[in-house]
Amino acid sequence: MTEQKDSMPGTARLVLVTGASRGVGRATAKALVELHGCTVVAVSRDEDCLASLKTECGDRAGLLEALQVDLVSTSGIEDVRRHLAGRRLHGLVNNAGLLIKREWGEWTEDDLQRLYLLNASVPLLLSQALSSLLEGDPPGHIVNIGSMGGFQGSVKFPGLAAYSASKAALANTTECMAEELKDRGVRCNCICLGAVDTAMLRTAFPGYTAPVGAEEVGRYISRFVVEGHNLFNGKVLPLAVSTP
Repeated sequence: MTEQKDSMPGTARLVLVTGASRGVGRATAKALVELHGCTVVAVSRDEDCLASLKTECGDRAGLLEALQVDLVSTSGIEDVRRHLAGRRLHGLVNNAGLLIKREWGEWTEDDLQRLYLLNASVPLLLSQALSSLLEGDPPGHIVNIGSMGGFQGSVKFPGLAAYSASKAALANTTECMAEELKDRGVRCNCICLGAVDTAMLRTAFPGYTAPVGAEEVGRYISRFVVEGHNLFNGKVLPLAVSTP
């Protein structure tokens, strides 16, 4: 998919992006506004980062709705649903994620609960809560942002066992969601990212220089959100130059 601006106005499209304050989520939200003219609900816990993202959108800042929400809180998903107020939702990007790195023998039950909650459970629960808003023609498109660490058959790395397992769960959840929603006018795919220059990658692999930047990946994902459902459903797709 090459970068280009939409030839058709996109202001009728409404897309929600979680984890939108930094990294790939931020770049995706910005590209959806700037390149595709979408109205974007940008969700994050970080109010200051959301405010700076809105400023970066310049004369299109009115298309970005900043929503400060902690998705793992007891009211987080309901807060998102309430903000949407019944509007037709055309895209949902489940990008919010957590990385925990541990030496073997140091993993705790709390580590696993935190990883699986945000990386696998929240995407399923949020998609379920918003599925009625995604139904329709054109089909709503759920894009789960996975990791090559959770892609079957990919290279695995020490210290990331539980993180990779949680992302593998997200990949399988994607396939299940596509089946659940196929008769409701909703499609679901998972993009498994390889090495992208983000704070999360630098935490996982200190000193490593990624070959691809967040802005480039965000532009690609933004186009996949608005077009990918025409060609894919229930697919787990690698997006990687290297791993890492």
